[in-house]
Amino acid sequence: MAEEIESIQKRIFFLSGEEFNINSPKQLSRVLFQSLGLSPTKKTKTGFSTGMDVLEDLAEHHALPMEVLHYRSLTKLKTTYLDVLPALVNPETGRVHTSINQTATATGRLSSSDPNLQNIPIRGQWGRRVREAFIAEEGNLLLSADYSQVELRVLAHMSGDEGLKEAFQDGLDIHMRTAAEIFGVPLDKVTPDMRRTAKTVNFGVIYGISAFGLSETLNIERGDAQKYITRYFERHPGVRKYTETVLSEATKLGYVTTLFGRKRPVPELRSHNKNTRQQGERFAVNSPIQGTAADIIKIAMIRIGKRFREEFVPARMILQVHDELLFEFPAGELEKVRSIAREEMEGAAILSVPVKVEVGHGRNWGEAH
Repeated sequence: MAEEIESIQKRIFFLSGEEFNINSPKQLSRVLFQSLGLSPTKKTKTGFSTGMDVLEDLAEHHALPMEVLHYRSLTKLKTTYLDVLPALVNPETGRVHTSINQTATATGRLSSSDPNLQNIPIRGQWGRRVREAFIAEEGNLLLSADYSQVELRVLAHMSGDEGLKEAFQDGLDIHMRTAAEIFGVPLDKVTPDMRRTAKTVNFGVIYGISAFGLSETLNIERGDAQKYITRYFERHPGVRKYTETVLSEATKLGYVTTLFGRKRPVPELRSHNKNTRQQGERFAVNSPIQGTAADIIKIAMIRIGKRFREEFVPARMILQVHDELLFEFPAGELEKVRSIAREEMEGAAILSVPVKVEVGHGRNWGEAH
C-alpha cells in the first residue's frame, strides 16, 4: 500500500507540475484554484473548501482531484488500520481484541472501540484486503451471517406499505423496483445507474433525507431529487403515512419507540432552531427503524449463544458489525453453525415480510463476507 500511495503521490505532482504537501488543505487549495485555475465551489472560514464533495465535483474537469481522493482514502486506510492493528495484537492470545459497547449509541446499535472493527471498509480492493488479514486459527473457519436489507424490511412492516410488502414477499430486488417506479420504466429497462439512484432514495427515505440532501449525495439537480422523492411517496403512501404519524406522535410525546418498545427521546423536535428541529425529524423517522433492526440482531445473538451452549457447539461469536455476525469454529462444525445462525437470525422477529440472511464462510473475513 505504501508503494501504491507513493505512485499516486508522483501522479499528483506530475499533474500539478509541482511538489506540495497533499495533506495540507491550504496548499492543495492553492494548487487547485490558483495553479490549475479550477473554479472553487465552496468557501470556508480560511479559504476555499477541498472537501470530498468539492473534489468529486472538480474531478469532472481535471484528473488531479480524483487522484487526491484516491490518495486520501488509501492514506486513511493505512494510518487507521495497517499501521495500527498489528501493534494492537495481544501477545498472549495473538489476537486483536475490540471493546463492544452496549450503551454508546442513541439508536441502540452496538458500537466497537479500541480498535473500532465496525468501520473497516468493505468496498474496493484494499478494503477487501484488510478484511483478508483477519484469519481463523489453524483448523478453524470464519462464518459471516448478514441480514439482507433488514432496515427496509422493518420499514415495510412498520409502515404496512403494500408496495414494499409485496416486493419483499415476492422476493423482488427492492432497488430495481423503486428504480422502475421513480424513473417510470419497466423492470427490464432499469440500468445499473438507475438502480444506484433508487438505492440512495430507498435508504434516504429511512434517514429522512431532503431534496437538498439527495441532490448533494447523487450530484443531481435539486428539482430532479424532489421529483424522485415525490414519486416515491406517491407509489408508497404507507411510508408517507408512517413518517407523518411518527413525527406527530414524537412531537407530542417527546420520544419514539422501537417495535419492541425501547424508547429514544427526541428533544430536538421542540427546539426553536429550525436546523435542530429538522435534525430531530430525521432522528424521529429513522430511530424506530434502525433501533428495531438493532433489537432484532441482539435477540438473535442471545438465542444463538444459548443454542451453542445447549447443543455443545464449539463455536464463538467473535464480532457484530451492525447487521452482520461473525463466528469462528472448527471446520467440521460448518453445517451446524450455519443452520443455527440462519434459523435464529431469520426467526428473531416475526415481521409481515420475510427476514432474510446471507451466509458465507472462509479461512479469513474477506472470504467469508
